[in-house]
Parts: sequence; C-alpha cells; structure tokens
Amino acid sequence: MSSVFPGPRFLSLLHRNSKTLIQAKQLHGQLVIHGCRDNSLLGKLIGHYCSKQSTESSKLAHSLVFPRYSNPDKFLFNTLLKCSNPEDSIRIFTNWVSKSSLLYLNERTFVFLLGACARSGSSSRVGRIVHGMVMKLGFLYNSELIGTTLLHFYAKHGDLRYARKVFDEMPERTSVTWNAMIGGYYSHKDKGNHNARKGMILFRRFSCCGDGVSRPTDTTMVCVLSAISQMGLLEAGALVHGYIEKLGFTPEVDVFIGTGLVDMYSKCGCLTSAISVFELMRAKNVLTWTSMATGLALNGRGNETPSLLNRMAESGIKPNVVTFTSLLSAYRHNGLVQEGLELFQSMRTRFGVIPVIQHYGCIVDLLGKAGRLQEAYEFVLAMPIKPDAIMLRSLCNACSMYGETVMGEEIGKALIEMEQDEKKKVSGSECEDYVALSNVYASKGKWVEVEKLRDEMKERRIKTRTGYSFV
Repeated sequence: MSSVFPGPRFLSLLHRNSKTLIQAKQLHGQLVIHGCRDNSLLGKLIGHYCSKQSTESSKLAHSLVFPRYSNPDKFLFNTLLKCSNPEDSIRIFTNWVSKSSLLYLNERTFVFLLGACARSGSSSRVGRIVHGMVMKLGFLYNSELIGTTLLHFYAKHGDLRYARKVFDEMPERTSVTWNAMIGGYYSHKDKGNHNARKGMILFRRFSCCGDGVSRPTDTTMVCVLSAISQMGLLEAGALVHGYIEKLGFTPEVDVFIGTGLVDMYSKCGCLTSAISVFELMRAKNVLTWTSMATGLALNGRGNETPSLLNRMAESGIKPNVVTFTSLLSAYRHNGLVQEGLELFQSMRTRFGVIPVIQHYGCIVDLLGKAGRLQEAYEFVLAMPIKPDAIMLRSLCNACSMYGETVMGEEIGKALIEMEQDEKKKVSGSECEDYVALSNVYASKGKWVEVEKLRDEMKERRIKTRTGYSFV
C-alpha cells in the first residue's frame, strides 16, 4: 500500500465535528488507501463513528481498534472507551477482560472506565469491581487521576461514605480531588443539610491547610456557594464572598462565580446584595438571569420578573425550560397563583418554550395549595401529556387538606392503579399513595374506609415509612 500521507484538505475534513456516516466512511477509506496508521487520526475517526449511534458505525469503530490477529493499540482502545456511551464502554471492557490479561491495560483505561460507571446509573456494582482491580494492579495509590475519578464515581452514585474513604486514603490530592469531594457533598441534598455542612467543613480544611500545593479554584468556590445556598447562612456567605475577592475571582469577570453569588444571596434573603452583584456582572448567561428572576420571586417581588425576562430577551439570551421550572417553583412556594398562571401562558406565546411535565406539575400544585381544586382537576384533564404520579399525589394531598373527598378518592385510586400497572417497588412511592388516600378518607371521618385501606396495605406487605424530626 502507498505510504503517502493524506493531504491538507483531507486532514481539515477529518478535524471537522459534523460529518455524516457516509463522509466518515469515505475518510476511513482514504486512511486505508494511504496506509495511514497515525493514532491521532484514527482516534478522531473513532470519535466520529461513536457519535453516530448506529450498529454500522459501532462495527466500524471496533474494526479500527480490534485488529484480526493482534492485540489492540492501547491508545485506540482507550479512545473507544472514552467516546462510546457509558453502557457500551462497560460492555467493551468486560468483553476484553474476559478474554485477555488485565496487565495489558494502563491508567487511562481505568480512568475512562470509572468515568463511564459514574455516568451510568446502573453500574454501581461494576464500578466497585473496577475499584478492586485498580487496587490489585497498584494503580490506586500511585495515580491521583484514578483516585479522583473513583471518588467521583462513588459520589455520583450517592455513596459519600466510600467517596470520603477514598479521599482520606489518597497520599496526594490535587485541587480537582478536593473539588470532587466538596462537590459530591453539596450535590446530594438531605434533610438537615448534613452533607452541605460536611462540604463546608472540608472546604475550611482545604482553605486553611490544604496540602501545601493545591489551593481553592473557581470551581471550589461555586460548590461552596451552592452549599451555603442550601443552608441559608448569610453570614457565612458574606465571608466566602470576601474570600473569593481575595483569591481574585471577581464576579464582574467570572460568570460562574457571579451566578453563584446571585443565587446564594437570593436564597439567603439578601436580595439587595444579589441585585448589586447581578448589575456588576459584565457577562451573564441563562443561569445568571434565571437565578436573579427566581430570587425576585422567592423574596416577594415576583411582579418584577416579567420585566427582567424582557431584559433577558433584549440582551439576546432566551429563557429555557430550566428558567421556567425554577420560576414556577418559586411562585408555587410563595403562593403567587395569578403570576404563575400568566407566566405559564407566556412560555409558549412569548418565548416559544413548550411546557414539559415539571411545568404542568408546578401549576397543579400551585392551584391545589390555593384551594382551587376544581380548576386544578380540569387543568389535569386538559393536559396534552399524561400526568405522572407526583402530580396526582400533589393534587390528592390538596384534596385531603381542603376536605374534597370525592375528587381525592378518585385521584387516590387512580394513583394506586398507576403504581400497580407500572409494577414499581412498593417500599416508597406506593406507600405514599395509600397514605394520601387514607388521609382523604380521614379528613371526612370515613374510618371504615381507612381501616379497609390499612388492611389492604397489610395484605400486600406495604409498610409506611417512619416519620422523624430534627427538633
């Protein structure tokens, strides 16, 4: 075969991101014709094939990595793991391990594999097995990158105890490692904000001591601001704001720091400071505008959000689904029924955003808590999409609150049938549905129906979860 290297025009085509499968196959053919075995070019082509999500493209990507009579190149094998979707990456790795030795693999292999396990919601067991592999091969304590990725895996799957164990056992840590652990704490909200407090304690240790080399970064500060927002500690937020200025991460320049400060001050009830930071920011993204609009709604100034949304549109930034979810949740929290209905109507007409189930759920909850049960019920019936269990449960609870037995009974029975049809686990959501219907009956003194419902729960071995208080 010819060893002539492909020309500049060919290389420019290979480095473009948007390519059809036919174009990718043509480029593949050119590489074969010229006998090119440059790993960087082959890696680009593997990335293109993996982005197509088809059986043919998957086979072509595998043909580049797995030659017929020899072991695959480590770089290309790792590239395939990196570019494939999480489930495919795990399957490729397990197939290879079942036929070959682990000694062939290197540090990057396990980094990409653990990353895939972190992104896949059903790969907790696989990730733990990989943890054992990296310990057996001696990679764990010799590689900060593997340790950090393993920590991230456990945090993503909610196992903060194991994540902290990996963190504490690491001989050396980078800023990325500290950020992964602090971020893991704040991303798992719990009653009492215990995780957020643990994240704050770890941040204090990082800022005061660290390890002599690493120091907090802008990512660290964004995580800390989020933790403070959860706890509502304005004094701590003001101190952290001063520390951010000391580090040089000014909100005027850093849009993520600025957005975090706006969100923190809004949720801590200091709207004046939130507006001050917002107006100082030179660059704003959709999250910045969303945080400010939500802050106005949360602090009793929801009537100002329409003008802020107009400013947002005039600046060239379009509100998205998250913007309206956040705003409607704030209106629901404060009982701003009319403002919420008007905002819902303007989503499609003014801003071209199609409502999703979360938006419909906010409106149903908003109307239900305001006692406008018939209006909420008619709203559910007129929805173009099927209501989910969360929405119906919210309306059922509202019926119990306002003594609307007939409607509550109808909705409660529909909820139980929905859960049984979908064959969900009975330990959580189905228990709540029985309790909601039981409360509807109890609100009108129908104790015979309550007793029947309790007997049915016993027959189906459905247990109610024990309530508890932090007081």
